[in-house]
Amino acid sequence: MKLKDIAQEAGVSISTVSRVLNDKHTNAASKEVQERIWTVVRKYGYVPNDSARNLRKKNQDDTPLKKNGNIACLFARTSAFTDIFFSSLARSIEQEVFKRGYIIKYSFSAFDIDNTSTLSMIEDNQVDGVVVLGRGDKKLFQFLKKHFRCVAYTGLNPVDANYDQIICDAYGAGCCAMEHLLSLGHTSIGYIGDRENENLYRAYEDSLTKHHLLISKKLVNTVRHLSGESGYLGAQSLFEKNPNMTALFCGNDITAIGAMKAAKEAKIRIPDDLSLISIDDIETVQYLSPMLTTVHVPVDEMGQMVAKILIDRIEGEHTIPLKLYLPFYLAVRESCDRPPVKKRS
Repeated sequence: MKLKDIAQEAGVSISTVSRVLNDKHTNAASKEVQERIWTVVRKYGYVPNDSARNLRKKNQDDTPLKKNGNIACLFARTSAFTDIFFSSLARSIEQEVFKRGYIIKYSFSAFDIDNTSTLSMIEDNQVDGVVVLGRGDKKLFQFLKKHFRCVAYTGLNPVDANYDQIICDAYGAGCCAMEHLLSLGHTSIGYIGDRENENLYRAYEDSLTKHHLLISKKLVNTVRHLSGESGYLGAQSLFEKNPNMTALFCGNDITAIGAMKAAKEAKIRIPDDLSLISIDDIETVQYLSPMLTTVHVPVDEMGQMVAKILIDRIEGEHTIPLKLYLPFYLAVRESCDRPPVKKRS
């Protein structure tokens, strides 16, 4: 197969294929077009040789591609590609492994590991290693140990397993978000997110305790799977129970977007009546009104690093489990302010 064959099947130009496959951050095509190109690449299992990588310099539109290694992606906490954060992470991984001569052979979810079709797919499509996106449970780790030789993990919470891990510390990120709200003077802060073995919730509790504030169950809405719907319903419940709540901390940006919709329907103004903060910093939040204040997680770098560390293990470059923490930062925008002088009635 040649680049022009990929372009023809994806319905795009050869130059677009080249930019999507070779640039780390490309604006050459929409996400839909990029996914069409990657789908064709995965379908045929090919990666570019050195001549293909230099397509723009040499203007060779018929450079052949060659086969190489295969990697799988496992979504531990969500269905494959339904979560914006994890789908962005997967796209970064795919671009990086491609540069190293590998492709993502297939992706699947932890919710599918008991399906016979999933087991058949794994047995019929042997891969060199698997990247786990998001924290799993003991059952998932047993599954990984049985079916995969090389495993690398990336997410916000470290896992208790002897795997290579690329982490952006959820506890530190959560404390960063809470300290911002507390520094503005908020004392009645709600939380929407997971609680079981969840470092974000631990950060929420510890931050309140540090500032000598009581932890109220009424201010916490527990959701196992973060989504726009869970944020919307969770915020509605918290608004009803806590008319004096002045700030809300959500477990991710999508949940915060749902909470923002609930606030608008309840005629609660952000940030005048309610400050809203979350974690991830997905691209969408910069186009909201008001723009969402959130803790930036370096999703591109996480994807690149976990891809590199997995391939290094596959190729025997290291044997001991490595654990690397990547930095986060607070992206201050428009959704947080000091608490209102008058309480909502």
